[in-house]
Order: sequence, then C-alpha cells, then structure tokens
Amino acid sequence: MLTDADILHRWKNEPAPLLPILHAFHDRDGWLTEDALRQIASALRMPLADLFGTVTFYHHFSREAPGQAAPRVCTGNVCRLNGGEALLQELAAEGATPMPCAGRCDDMIPVLRGAQVLTGRHAADLRPTASPLPAPNPGGVEECVFANIRAPGRATLAGYLATGGYEGLKKALAGSPEDLIATLTDSGLAGRGGAGFPTGMKWKAVRQAAGDPKWVVCNADEGEPGCFKDRALMDYDPLAMIEGMTLAGLATGAAAGIIYLRYEYPETFHILERAIAEAEEGGWLGDDIQGSGLPFKLMVRRGAGAYICGEESSLLNSLEGKHPFPRNKPPFPVTHGLYGKPTAVNNVETFCAAARIAACGADWYRGLGLGDLAGTKVISLSGDIQRPGNYEVPFGLPLKTLLHEWAGGPLPGRKFQAVTMAGLSGGFLGGEILGTATLDDPCIRSHGSFLGAGGIIVFDDSRDMVSAAEQAMAFFAHESCGKCFPCRIGTQRLTERLQPGAMNLTSAEWQAEVEDISDVMRATSACGLGMAAPNVVDSLRRFFPDQTARHTAPAGETTSRDLS
Repeated sequence: MLTDADILHRWKNEPAPLLPILHAFHDRDGWLTEDALRQIASALRMPLADLFGTVTFYHHFSREAPGQAAPRVCTGNVCRLNGGEALLQELAAEGATPMPCAGRCDDMIPVLRGAQVLTGRHAADLRPTASPLPAPNPGGVEECVFANIRAPGRATLAGYLATGGYEGLKKALAGSPEDLIATLTDSGLAGRGGAGFPTGMKWKAVRQAAGDPKWVVCNADEGEPGCFKDRALMDYDPLAMIEGMTLAGLATGAAAGIIYLRYEYPETFHILERAIAEAEEGGWLGDDIQGSGLPFKLMVRRGAGAYICGEESSLLNSLEGKHPFPRNKPPFPVTHGLYGKPTAVNNVETFCAAARIAACGADWYRGLGLGDLAGTKVISLSGDIQRPGNYEVPFGLPLKTLLHEWAGGPLPGRKFQAVTMAGLSGGFLGGEILGTATLDDPCIRSHGSFLGAGGIIVFDDSRDMVSAAEQAMAFFAHESCGKCFPCRIGTQRLTERLQPGAMNLTSAEWQAEVEDISDVMRATSACGLGMAAPNVVDSLRRFFPDQTARHTAPAGETTSRDLS
C-alpha cells in the first residue's frame, strides 16, 4: 500500500497534480480524511480552505465513511424513465446516493460501487458489463470515426495498425504542420463537443500564439445527459483519439497533452493507460515519434464529477487545481489556456475524426455529408426507442430516418412525442418537426435548438413533458457552479415553476415570469450552462402549449398531469 509520502512524491511535481493526488488518497482510504487534506495542502502550498472548497465542489470525493464503498445510482433523465429512483431505494440500506447521468443511457441502470461500474434494473441483477459496441451501421453509409471500431482487437496497437491506424500521422510527419492544418481546415471539421468551432482554425491559432509550452487537452468529461459516444470511442478505439491528439501536437507545436476523463468511466481509465503504454512502446508517443525528432507525451487526469467541467475553461481550472469555475472570455484558451499558455482543447470525437481526415483527406471527409454539408456526426440515441445506441450519421440525414429506420421506431403501441437536442441543452423538438427535421445545425437552429454534442433523448406519448422539463431543469440547477447569480438563481426559479402545484399563477403570469427569467439568464450568464438551460422551458412552451396550460390552470380547474 502506498504511503502518504509515496503518493505526494509521485505526483506533486507532475503537471496537473491535484486530481491524481486526491484520487490516490481517495482510492487508498475510501474517502478523504482531514489529515490527508492537510498534507495535500501543505505539499502543494495551497490554502486549506481553498482545497476544502474545491474538493467539496465535486460529486464523487467522499469525506466520510462508507465513502467509495457506498453505491452511487444513476438517476439521470433517461434512467429516471426506466426505474432509476426505484433502484436507488432498493440499495438504500447500503447507503446508496443518487448521481446525475453517468453516460450509460444505452446500458441501464449504471451503479458505481468503488471503482467498478455495474448495470441492471434491480439490485439482484447488477452485473459488470462492457460498453455496448456501436450498432453495425444500419444505414449502410460510409463512416468516419466508426469505420473500423468494430474490428476485433482495434483497441490494441497491433489491431489498430492492422486496420489503418497511424496512417494519418505518417502522412503528417512526411509533410509540414501547415499542410496538416490546411487539410483540417479544408475538411470543414468543427468541434464535436458542442461549440462547433472550426478545428483547423483553432489549431492554427494555437500554433501562431506567443508563449511556450503549448498544450493539447482532450475534453473527455462527457457529462451532458443522453451523451455516451465518447465512452464508446475510448473503450473500443482509444488509439484513434491518441493519434488525433498527437496530430494536434504536431500541428500546434505542443509537446504534451492531457486527457481529462470523467470520473464515471473507471474502466475507460485503465483502457487509456494501457493504450498510451502501447503507443509509447511502439514509438508513437514519447521523445522521438517514429524517428522524427518530434516529442509528444500524453497523460490522463480523472475528473471527480462536475458537469461544469465539460466547459473548457472550467476544465482547465480543474486541471490547475483551482475551483472549477468558468473563466471570463476573452482571453480564450488558444492564447491563454492551461497555466496561461496556448492550448488546443477538443473533444474525443473531434480527435478521432482528425486522425481519419489526416489519412483520407479533406475531400473524402466533405463527401461523407449529404448535399452541401460536410462530414458526419455521432448521435447518442436513448429513451423511448427500440434500439438505443450510438449512430454515426451523415450531416443532413432526416431525423425520422434515424428514429424509424435505423433505430427501429417507438416502443410497441406508442408514438413519438418529443426528442431533446444536444443532450438536454438544446431543449425539446416536437410535433411535425419530428417528421421534417434533418440532423444538421442549420436545420436544428432554425427550430430554436442546436445539435451540440449529439445526444438525443426520445419521449413517447406516455410521458408528461412538463415533468420531463422539470427533471431537466432540476439537473441544470443541481449542476450550476454558482459563480454567477443569473444561472444559480434562474435555474432554481425555473425548476420551481415546473413543479406540480408549486406556483399559484395564472397561465399569463406564469408565461411572463418564465420568459423574463429566461431572457435574463441568456443575456447575463457567465457560461453556456446558464445560456442554454432556458431552452428547456422555451421549447416546452412552444411545442406543448396544452400540457403547459394544464400545469398553470388556476385552483379548482384541471391541474392533473395525467395524459390518458
């Protein structure tokens, strides 16, 4: 067993040391004792009060027994629809606590026990399970990031090389960083984590920015409810992400990268560590990549459970050991990122796509989209659907094709009522739009939403959409970092106005209040959480006026949410 001194000596002089030190103590003891925190604060020269505030901000760092031994049950928006609350009650005697969406909406219900993920609908059924592979290309379209993911052994270096891996890096090493950036720019690849910023432009900005060392950071903190695509990519194709990060290092001039992995993926952590070790042994990472004289090293840092760390500047603050509040922008990470140095932050899917584009070319990638749209997007599909899972779709694919043909349509005897966009951040789409929308940002934005990270949660006609909106808003209220009062207070007030019987307001008064709150949040919130959260209520009002009217009926009139 590692001693306190062993842990501190191992990590305190490494980049981004706080999280691995906290995890080492937490894993060894089961929780973080006051003595451990005092030693950490002293070793890292941090005020103890600041350290305590940072530790207690995260969901998964326990401060007392039974600590890690107590099960944590997903009660996220999809798992709630499928018995998450009941499973939590079943495990109450073991000290079970709820946790937000754990990124397994295709394999419910996840329970974290120690460093292991179990899944099942009842306590007696909980079993360790591997992440489901993506569906076997039901549309028969040419894929980008999923093209080889189903090949046996793809997660190993031998399997990766045998299925076209590292061809992109070989080509990039034979050319110039400027050629690589031009290829990414011409491909039209934009960030696949939600913001959609052009990848080539970002890498060019980092390369041209003053200051060293430069950094590459992978945002693998996939915390948006209904999103689980990055987990599949890391579990079954980790070297594609590693190759993409190495390409980013070559393009930007960075010699090191960090993968920020969400806490709820403990098995993925070991997969990544093994893949990095294999890449180093094969000469694809290290001080001299394939004899080129170019260095690139890679390390993994685990988060500890905080949705806000999916926002890039909060993630960087988390890595630096600071309280993970979002930063004011500008300046942006491309010039003032990790430790104030130029940093390229992209998500898992973006790096995987970059590796394939570097191998196959910009024209190839642009040709994968439909019409004038370039490329593909992985959609995580869950909820009231026959075949939930990850689907790589060409941009421009009709939503109804994905729902009815690829994913099998609604559950027996039911009809589709609504879908969310961008996990929860894009709010709902409903009505005729479900039959006419196409999966691309121009179309989705024309309906007041956005595609974002690509999570789609399906609700059939058995669901109460006001209740669904309340649960979504409660998630945002729980995950608001609290830095700015428009988000901190606004998400709570909108949640209250969606609770049954909570507001004695006429329909007109209710509409005016939620519109006013939403407008203030969008205009004055410090980051995307507060700006996007009102989409839930706005879309509820737009697509489900009848259900909203029943919710706001005056006392003595019908207020039931029963849709039968």
